[in-house]
Amino acid sequence: MTLPSSVDEVKASIRERIWRLMEEENIAEFPRPVYGRIPNFKGADKAAEKITKLREWAEARVIKANPDSPQYYLRLQALREDKVVVMASPRLKSGFIVLNPRNIPPSRWSHAATISGAFKYGLLVKLRDLPLVDLVVTGCVAVDKRGARLGKGGGYAELEYAILRELGVVSENTPIVTTVHDIQVVDEIPLELHDLTVDYYATPTRLVKIHPRGYKPKGVFWELLSEDYRSLEVIRELSELLKQRALK
Repeated sequence: MTLPSSVDEVKASIRERIWRLMEEENIAEFPRPVYGRIPNFKGADKAAEKITKLREWAEARVIKANPDSPQYYLRLQALREDKVVVMASPRLKSGFIVLNPRNIPPSRWSHAATISGAFKYGLLVKLRDLPLVDLVVTGCVAVDKRGARLGKGGGYAELEYAILRELGVVSENTPIVTTVHDIQVVDEIPLELHDLTVDYYATPTRLVKIHPRGYKPKGVFWELLSEDYRSLEVIRELSELLKQRALK
C-alpha cells in the first residue's frame, strides 16, 4: 500500500474518508451523495444552535456566510435576529450577495437563506459596497482540534476570506466559526500558507473553542492564483480596486 506523500494527497484522502463514512453510516442529509460537497448532516440544526449561543454571535450585526446546506440554519437564524448576511455566491461566480432582513418579508426569510432565495431577495453588490463583517461562518468537510479546516477542494472559502481581508471588511480578530458532525472532526489536517483556521466549531453534541487561535491569511496570495481564479469577475474587480487605492 502506498501512503499519501504530498499535502494534496493527504487532504484528498481525508476528504474521501469523511465523505465515505458519512454515506456509509447514513449521517449525510440532502443533497446526496455528499462526495464533492460541503456535506450536510443530521443534527446540523443542533450544531447551529450552539453557535448562536456565543457572545460573538450575539454581538455581531453583519455575518459573512458560505452558501452550503449545513450552514443554512445559521443564515436563517441570522435573518431572524435582524442581522445582515453577506453570502458568497457559489464558486464566487457572482461575487457576494447582501441579505438585509429589513428588506425581506419575514415569511420569505426561510427561502432567502437558500442559494436560490438569496439571489431573489438579496442584492448583488460591488466589493466597495460590502459592509464591515463581525463574524465569518464557513463550511468544512473536516476540521481538526487546532482549528485547521478542509473544504471540498476548490479553495473558494480561503479566497472569499482573502478578498475580504484585502478590502479591510474582516480583520485578524474577526471570529470564524463552522458547524460539522462529530465524525468530521479529525486529529490533524495539514496547514498551508493560504489555509484558513476556525476559532470555534460546533457539532450536534458539543461546542469547541480553539485555543490558541490559529493562523489567518492576511490577504490574497496572488502568485498562487490559477487562471480559473484570475478569470473571476470578483478578482478582476478586486485587482482594479486595489490599484485605485494605491494611486490615492
